Amino acid sequence: MSVFTVVNDDELGTWLKQYNLQLVSFEGIAAGVTNTNYFVNTTHGRFVLTLFETLRLDELPFYLHLMSHLAQHGVACPAPLKNREDQLASMLAGRPACLVSCLSGADVIEPSATQCRAVGDMQAAMHCASASFTLKMDNPRGPGWWSQVAVQLYPHMKADDAQSLKQEIHFQEQHRFTHLPRGVVHADLFKDNVLVDGDKIAGFIDFYYACNDVLIYDVAIAVNDWARLPDGKIDAERARAFLQGYQAVRPFTPDEIRAWPLMLRAAALRFWTSRLLDLYQPMAGALTYTKDPTVFQHLLDDHRHRSDFWL
Repeated sequence: MSVFTVVNDDELGTWLKQYNLQLVSFEGIAAGVTNTNYFVNTTHGRFVLTLFETLRLDELPFYLHLMSHLAQHGVACPAPLKNREDQLASMLAGRPACLVSCLSGADVIEPSATQCRAVGDMQAAMHCASASFTLKMDNPRGPGWWSQVAVQLYPHMKADDAQSLKQEIHFQEQHRFTHLPRGVVHADLFKDNVLVDGDKIAGFIDFYYACNDVLIYDVAIAVNDWARLPDGKIDAERARAFLQGYQAVRPFTPDEIRAWPLMLRAAALRFWTSRLLDLYQPMAGALTYTKDPTVFQHLLDDHRHRSDFWL
């Protein structure tokens, strides 16, 4: 989450009237890299406002109805508000925008094994709950996207790094997992997209990369962040706790267990690529936050040589 589009008091106050809300104050949220986000304080409580920088208004129903569906099925996540016209989103400052409930809790920088297990449990519950969600969305940042974007990145990279990226993309192209269980995935379940209250999960947030894909790919994305130490290495205790929490709700199939090491590499590749893109082709904004791509470059290399995968 970041601030790319600046909103003023008058236009936000007018926009909130469609929700029967009166503006008290608002402040930008500086984290993430894709959409503009504000905390909005009103006479009826606090909410989160998101203005979408790349998604069109007609593309939002999948994400917003998904959040409503999950919230109704016991998954801790924000619930989008409907306006007077029974719509979940409308235009604000030239951008599609929505208002969602503001959850308690906060993100954690160094999670405990207990917290990792709780996130794994809730992620599995999310995967199970989304099985009855009928809308579909292909992954916009899947293997085809990696390959297309990488061509733009190679000229900016050191020769050895570019070669490493090429090799991994080629390796992943040789392995496709259409036979693995699929469903709706969050696709960005990093620590800063989970609110924690003690050892309990207060909510998953920022569902705007959600899509239909391989379920254990989603687990790999989460483990790569939740179990990673400040030095970039994976903490085996955290990783095992996360996977135990997940599999207590939805056990891996034998095919998933065999594919798991490659999924960890695929998840690292996806975020190495996207962070390189953010580095070399940043979006302009008033308050933005760019993350280090080398974190996932080094993690990918570690996964290539790993022998213990915590299962």
